[in-house]
Amino acid sequence: MPRALAEAAAEITHTKPDWLAEGLAVEFPSIESDPAALELALRAAIGTAPVDVAVLPAERRRKRLLIADMDSTIIGCECIDELADFAGVKPEVADITERAMRGELDFPSALRHRVALLKGLALSALQRTYDERVRLNAGARALVQTMNAAGAVTALVSGGFTFFSRRVAAAAGFALNRANVLLEDGGALTGTVSEPILGREAKLAMLNELKAAHGIADADTLAVGDGANDLAMIQASGLGVAYRAKPIVAAASRARVDHADLTALLYFQGYREREIVDHGG
Repeated sequence: MPRALAEAAAEITHTKPDWLAEGLAVEFPSIESDPAALELALRAAIGTAPVDVAVLPAERRRKRLLIADMDSTIIGCECIDELADFAGVKPEVADITERAMRGELDFPSALRHRVALLKGLALSALQRTYDERVRLNAGARALVQTMNAAGAVTALVSGGFTFFSRRVAAAAGFALNRANVLLEDGGALTGTVSEPILGREAKLAMLNELKAAHGIADADTLAVGDGANDLAMIQASGLGVAYRAKPIVAAASRARVDHADLTALLYFQGYREREIVDHGG
């Protein structure tokens, strides 16, 4: 964040900037009684600069549970769209994916439709998709490993498929992962997916399940995602973050990240750059 913008924000909040990461992330302790008005004022001061803003309570900032969507959140693609590319049906599948993520289609029905279009695709395409198309988004590993180091529970929950969620969870460092299961006949996909389908309500259920299992209060949870099927868990968490999200999600989330990488979620919690853990791999 440019220092000139930090100085403008300091005038609005009537506090001195505290740099969590020099030139990158800065916070302003404030006693402003109207958070919504404060955020509007800060966004007006920033204008079109590529800077993310969140006005959050100071208490219980560091969360004990992270639950994250996978496709287009922790990784930079939609795995089903990339599988569809190998099947020669990417435009049709990608259009359905986009509409489902915008909340225009029923997620389970949309998933069944897309998976049906993959019928007959060789199983080797799954590994090729992972190897050639799947990459962690910037800051994903640092986010997960830093929260692991702080003792938080970390879970990856996806409306996609276990073939990918298991590998992505291992690459990023998530302790847990859950997703849908693609059905196959030993050599190719059958065009079906196991039931019940993991979608919006199942993601919320996993959040509640993990809270109960670990004795974690609502205020101590963090959920992040980009699509409509993430909205229930985002709204039910202590800190819900829309990451490069569809409009319906961005509009309904407590905080959003439009420009920064996923380490923004650590800075939202008050972590400093020197506290961030990333062992690579």
